[in-house]
Amino acid sequence: MDERTGVFRVYRVVDAVPHINLFDTDATRLYTVYQSGYGERQPAVDDLRTGDLVEATLGGDPDDSEEAWSLLSFDRRDRVAMDFVVDAEVPEVAADLWEPGLERPASAVLEEDGKPVAECFVQPRAPLPGGTFVPSVLTGLVPMESLLTELPGIGDPPTDAIFIDPDPPDADSYSRPYGVAVLFTAGADDLLTEFRERYDLSADADNRPEYDPYGL
Repeated sequence: MDERTGVFRVYRVVDAVPHINLFDTDATRLYTVYQSGYGERQPAVDDLRTGDLVEATLGGDPDDSEEAWSLLSFDRRDRVAMDFVVDAEVPEVAADLWEPGLERPASAVLEEDGKPVAECFVQPRAPLPGGTFVPSVLTGLVPMESLLTELPGIGDPPTDAIFIDPDPPDADSYSRPYGVAVLFTAGADDLLTEFRERYDLSADADNRPEYDPYGL
């Protein structure tokens, strides 16, 4: 068994998937890890949330792509609280950001009381698997680790993130060719509350959409 030690971003996917995805923030590799079978450490594993940053040691066989890795040890260092919304209207700032033919994410800084406290991004669907947005975020397939470390338009790290998909996960076609991510710094107060109320999001609730990823 080989071991890998590093700092990883947690992606819990959905309940239908019996694994957790861990993104190696240094090697930029995604590891599939068992989410059960940890005995006395199981409650700590169950407490991991998408957006957590952990220092961990993984054990597994790098030559066996069919076998998941195991969490040998881990310590949570940080958490970006993540919320997910599907089949919803996108915020006006995102609609204004989008331009036909856009191939890379575009962003705009949002202010509260004249201070920059959040940044809104539009992510083109084209480079994502099957064009799915929120499912791609949940599995760790949207390249955004640099944004979770520091927002480029503000210079501060985010503490909260809301991912908005204008279509359901199992959509056959898309009403808009992009998804939306709004990342908030610790300075956001009323603005974060406004977004939570608009999309009916409860703090600390698990609002990952229910769908069968194997059927997409």
